[in-house]
Amino acid sequence: MSKSEVDQVSITILMDNTTDLLLTNSRHAVRPPLVRNERIALPAPVAEHGFSALVSISKHEQNIDCSYLFDTGVSENGVIHNADVFRIDFGNIDGIILSHGHFDHFTGLVNILKRISSSRRTTGNIDVFTHPDAFQKRWAIFPDGKRARFPILYEQQLRQLGATIHKNIGVCNLPITEVPLLTITGEIPREIDFEKGFPYQYTEDPNNERNLIPDPLVRDDQAIVINLSGKGLVVLTGCGHAGVINTINYAKKITGINRIHAIMGGFHLPSDGGIYEAAIEPTLREIQKTQPDYLVPCHCTGWKATSRIIEMMPEKFMQSGVGTTFKF
Repeated sequence: MSKSEVDQVSITILMDNTTDLLLTNSRHAVRPPLVRNERIALPAPVAEHGFSALVSISKHEQNIDCSYLFDTGVSENGVIHNADVFRIDFGNIDGIILSHGHFDHFTGLVNILKRISSSRRTTGNIDVFTHPDAFQKRWAIFPDGKRARFPILYEQQLRQLGATIHKNIGVCNLPITEVPLLTITGEIPREIDFEKGFPYQYTEDPNNERNLIPDPLVRDDQAIVINLSGKGLVVLTGCGHAGVINTINYAKKITGINRIHAIMGGFHLPSDGGIYEAAIEPTLREIQKTQPDYLVPCHCTGWKATSRIIEMMPEKFMQSGVGTTFKF
């Protein structure tokens, strides 16, 4: 990976599990206004069990700016609704990055591609960056015996809507044709014993769809890493199925930079009474050792894990919320 430093990173949360109109601005968090032109700012944004963030990066010395949409939410129109509320034009983005191929991160993609094709000021396709496994046919089989087939991401449909799909297993630097400002990790090595992936996941056998193959690792889970000048790494996860500690460690390895400025996104530590809840304490102890400046737990981190972050590292915690722009 290039160690190219950037001067500024802005990450706007377009979809998350919570929205709070009463949050106030802080040094690094700009909240959406409650009042506009002496009226309550309506329509209000929506929240859902999904994730999407607009990542904007600037390198002043070379006059380079770029922006990428990271994930697209769980509903067909939730992210589009919120983008309209916050007056964000998808026609200007440089590409879309999918953290992994689970429906709560890609369902909005089809309608976003349609919106982009109708709003872009120049002709041409929109780049979509993802791991090849994001297109797999997946199931979940839960401990109580319930089974569910996951919605599928259809490659041909995306191409027909103007997507140029880049399938990457390894590290990918963006922009491709300029000074790289952002890194997609690709597959993240699984080394921490308490980070178990997603044990309930199965994949259809391509030769026999009735045969389900255990697929607990979610190999397509990937994160964004940005090297902020003088501050260290900003690490953005989707769900963090690879494990947030595995992700941090790999971010350090591929960059050669040990300092962590901010960790944002889903840490996948829900209060399930099982493996994820058991991982909360060891995960947070390891995060403490990395000494990040800021922590922004989102999406699937879970209330118990978030509460423990507040208890253990109150000076580092920043509350997420739909419409918030975090500026570093």
